[in-house]
Amino acid sequence: MTTTFTNGRILIDGAFDEGASVTIDGPRIVRVGPSSGAPDGERIELNGAILVPGFIDTQVNGGGGVLFNECPTVDCIDAIGRAHRTFGTTGFLPTLISDDLAVIDTAITAVEDAIAGGVPGVLGLHIEGPYLNASRKGVHDASKFRTLDADAIARLTRLKGGRTLVTLAPEMTTTDMIGRLVAAGAVVAAGHTDADYLQTRSAIEAGMTGFTHLFNAMSPLTSRAPGAVGAALEDINSWCGLIVDGHHVHPTVLKLALRCRPLNRFMLVTDAMPSVGSTEDHFYLQGRRIDVRDGICRDADGVLAGSDLDMASAVRNARGQLGLPLEDAVAMASTWPAEFLGMMDHGRIAEGCVASLLVIDDDLRILGSWINGRSDA
Repeated sequence: MTTTFTNGRILIDGAFDEGASVTIDGPRIVRVGPSSGAPDGERIELNGAILVPGFIDTQVNGGGGVLFNECPTVDCIDAIGRAHRTFGTTGFLPTLISDDLAVIDTAITAVEDAIAGGVPGVLGLHIEGPYLNASRKGVHDASKFRTLDADAIARLTRLKGGRTLVTLAPEMTTTDMIGRLVAAGAVVAAGHTDADYLQTRSAIEAGMTGFTHLFNAMSPLTSRAPGAVGAALEDINSWCGLIVDGHHVHPTVLKLALRCRPLNRFMLVTDAMPSVGSTEDHFYLQGRRIDVRDGICRDADGVLAGSDLDMASAVRNARGQLGLPLEDAVAMASTWPAEFLGMMDHGRIAEGCVASLLVIDDDLRILGSWINGRSDA
């Protein structure tokens, strides 16, 4: 039986339409058009609320008290997904911080099993490291860092049924290896990198298409050395992930970045840790205690360790701190991350697209969510 959403503000092609309706049948959107022509079946009256694509988060380390590194299992992926769904995330990449090869293998298998088993929202896997630069390690354990080689490429790209995003430091490998990783099916992003401008440009030319948490843990833009940040802001085709929590990057810096390149090449990420959807004030990462205070996660040395940010808050902050209209803030959390992953049937309200949807109010409160046509009710 079909379900039709009507009598609300529906985000279609970058604008809100108050006269439209959306009909879903199973996991897909089958009709977007005037309310007067909607087929018979179940009707959901939005009563003036807002219907938008579900949020897609490409960097989710944990949630609901669970850290993926510490618990790379199907059950833990499900727990993380349930915690983030509360805040509007209907698609996500469980993210593994630099770890031993055995943990990477276990995580890949867990994600593959989660996808095969229909765990809601799992779109693939983000492997952040261990092919990083120790000088920009952040909270990553540099003792886990390794050299990217042919065996690593085979390991990193063996996931079936979902997307694999790999964050690496371009200067710690070669353009040939980056090209081989991309050719094997991975989406490659620069992060935790001290690459200079030319090294970063060369990586882009080799097929790298993303920048993981722009500005954080990467060589900055300076007057005579543009660095990785300068290369990212100059390039108009790659996507930049932004952590908009008011702590990782000053809002003024982010607003300046948005003026440098097309808006549709930015996407919101949370870099979320177990505290999202949990009341705990600390957690452990590879034996180190991480404290959560005032919405900030830090280790004993004061180093930022991911975030306490959820996607609804990120969208809210993009509107409030960066001055973006709601339709653009939502697109940064749905349409544009889907495009980054090459999943063109996700992240938008259009016929044939996956029916992962949110009903929200003007304050970005989540009133209801659907993943592949299935409600959270």
